[in-house]
Amino acid sequence: MAVLARKQKFPFPDLPDWFEAFPTRFTMPAMADLYTMRIEEFTEGGRYVIRAELPGIEVKDLDVTVEDGNLTIRAERTEREVDKNRSEIRYGSLTRSVTLPKSADENDVHAEYIDGMLTVSVGLGEEKAEAKHIEIKHPM
Repeated sequence: MAVLARKQKFPFPDLPDWFEAFPTRFTMPAMADLYTMRIEEFTEGGRYVIRAELPGIEVKDLDVTVEDGNLTIRAERTEREVDKNRSEIRYGSLTRSVTLPKSADENDVHAEYIDGMLTVSVGLGEEKAEAKHIEIKHPM
């Protein structure tokens, strides 16, 4: 039992899902399509990798941009016009921005979309120099 407890990262794994839907469940039915795409980010093989969970979205409805140290993913899921008894599927636009590491090479970005998972990888170079303090001379 102790081994199982160490491997589990969060004691209540469904709790974030519940809070994600909190406004729509109790207060704002008009915001039913408001939600955030789930992502994970990690470094692998000298690249910064972001994976986004986007099931049911066609590749033509995805857009990935990199600008000023930020990577932005935009997606849209459109609703089909059919008579439904019930629908728990969320429709609408999604946007998620991630600040890239300082060493990210914005000219070396690759993206692929397979089975509802968007994977974007950004090459990492040398850490860019941080701002340095410049001494100001003042003659007396």
